Amino acid sequence: MSTNVLMTVPTGPGVGLTSVSVGLVRALEQQGLKASFFKPIAQPHPDDTGPDRSTAMVAQGSTLRPADPIPLHEAERYLYNDAIDELMEEVVGRFQASIEPDSTVIVEGLAQIPGHPYATRLNKAIARTLDAGIVLVTAPNKMRVTELEHHVEIAAGSYGGIKADDVIGCILNKTQPGSLGMKSYGDTFAQRPIFKRNFSLLGQIPVSEELTYPRVKDVADFMNATIINAGEMEQRRIQSYTLCARGVENMLEALRPGVLVFTPGDRTDVIMATAIAALNDTKIAALVLTGGYQPSEALMTLCGKAMAKGLPILSVESNSWDTAIKMQAFNQEIPLDDKERILTVKEHIARCIDHDWINTFALNDEERKLSPPAFRYRLIEQARALNKRIVLPEGEEIRTIQAASICAERGIARPTLLGNPEEIQRIAQNNGIDLNYGVEIIDPDSIRDKYVAPMVEIRKHRGLTDIVAREQLEDNVVLGTMMLEQHDVDGLVSGAMHTTANTIRPALQLIKTSPDSSLVSSVFFMCLPDQVLVYGDCAINPDPSAEQLAEIAIESAMSAKAFGVTPRVAMISYSTGGSGSGNDVDKVREATRIAQERRPDLLIDGPLQYDAAIMEKVASQKAPDSKVAGKATVFIFPDLNTGNTTYKAVQRSAEVVSIGPMLQGIRKPVNDLSRGALVDDIVYTIAITAIQAGQLDN
Repeated sequence: MSTNVLMTVPTGPGVGLTSVSVGLVRALEQQGLKASFFKPIAQPHPDDTGPDRSTAMVAQGSTLRPADPIPLHEAERYLYNDAIDELMEEVVGRFQASIEPDSTVIVEGLAQIPGHPYATRLNKAIARTLDAGIVLVTAPNKMRVTELEHHVEIAAGSYGGIKADDVIGCILNKTQPGSLGMKSYGDTFAQRPIFKRNFSLLGQIPVSEELTYPRVKDVADFMNATIINAGEMEQRRIQSYTLCARGVENMLEALRPGVLVFTPGDRTDVIMATAIAALNDTKIAALVLTGGYQPSEALMTLCGKAMAKGLPILSVESNSWDTAIKMQAFNQEIPLDDKERILTVKEHIARCIDHDWINTFALNDEERKLSPPAFRYRLIEQARALNKRIVLPEGEEIRTIQAASICAERGIARPTLLGNPEEIQRIAQNNGIDLNYGVEIIDPDSIRDKYVAPMVEIRKHRGLTDIVAREQLEDNVVLGTMMLEQHDVDGLVSGAMHTTANTIRPALQLIKTSPDSSLVSSVFFMCLPDQVLVYGDCAINPDPSAEQLAEIAIESAMSAKAFGVTPRVAMISYSTGGSGSGNDVDKVREATRIAQERRPDLLIDGPLQYDAAIMEKVASQKAPDSKVAGKATVFIFPDLNTGNTTYKAVQRSAEVVSIGPMLQGIRKPVNDLSRGALVDDIVYTIAITAIQAGQLDN
């Protein structure tokens, strides 16, 4: 067994050691490297009652299941009995139970917190016992560069000094953009001459306020509030607080997206003003009624529509002032059930780690299994490098607006929203979405005439007239498709409000299939816990012929390869090999033969049953000579019924994230969204579309 062991240790209190440690694990996963995590000794907070915080955060969104750390009271018993050697034996035992062979192990040291004066002593012993390289974690805390250098150098002295072979470098956490030469949030890592004594800077993690926003649910639990209307208290996050005891006309400015409003429960005017703001699509985080006053049933009836829009309303017994004072003691630690916030923190930190350094931990040259974090990271980085312009015809749809903001902020693409600019800005403002990062907004009325003549020319063989073309261009999807056809944008993403047919039909009519394709098909990228698989075709062709199925297999293999998935194509059927007969299995057998003849360089095999394609034990019995069985990464289904049913069954039963459908075979990139798409789904689809556009440049 070969492993790299890195141990994160703090240079002082409050540096964010746990967040950096779990972020390092995610950075390894993003690069497709095998990672393990180990927390030797637990350090629970006074109010912690559940599992160890670090190990629970690592497990969230990952296949890793680290061993439990040694309880703190047990470790202290060893120390009190001067039995540190025995403690280290226990550490080694748990370490061996926690790690995967041939992995890079992140070991989280003890934080320096009050009441734990032995933290550095134990960290030194653990690092020596596990032969771990030391990664110091620090936070500038308003220090000047020279002060920071001295601070880190003193901390490194406990481990042999900055020149020691096993002291690798330092990660700066909680930096302010612009300070110490830091780049702004969203930029990739770049080495900075912060340390002048040949000491490596391994990462620089800027502060992001968004990472600190708690859910309304968390504050309700903290205040032991009575829930009058739950609304979206599980989803809405609190960005700020306001105490409204003054006249309504003097507090309207405070009614902003993400604000938690405290007001006495008998202030009917404030309650009504908050409800009206909610009706106008301003996403107030929540309304908290203080003093134990309960609103009347008549008032609640008047506020019914606001509550139906998701406005949470809470009630507490304490008065407004005491409630606001109590909030100062609110614990900002991330609750372990807040999956969204945990994953956001991990992704934020992972982006800010030096990826060249991370890649030095590749232990061998074997093919890396593309994990979901590695796949998503690859998507974003590839798209960022291309800087493509992607049109979003559903520009007034809130999820689309939010996705456009994220893509522009992170440089994933140059998003173009089609819609009424005033309406788009109103929706963005009411939902706390910042469109100042470079989102382009185009009023369709201002450009529609430009595309009438080109559209008539394309469809003249169908007898299209100016009047009909102008009518069809009233549909923003058609307008966006013409923008793509005329090279004004690089790709199109639609479907959050439209059917698949609404998105694909204009593309087929105006853009057509690519020269080497006879049909349009689709693939889904299925993000299983430890691997990304490709499913096709699960969205377009109801009953493809053998020729068409072969083409779908080849297109899907090339799509997989383009996005980092090594293609091993399984042609799925209810029968494996020659064990079955009938029209359906004969079609798959013929499609396999055609695909193999056309592309002998690709690994394609079939017919294969699903279990034989994905499970090595089953494959060894049913298809022992197959190079695909048990190792398939691309699954081609015989018809739409089978494909769509399978992808949805896997997605729902295993809680698998699916990205797609990604359309293939169209001359220019057009992609469809599910009408239930989440914001992240739209972001990744935009990234996929940008990458497809980049492939056309080659």
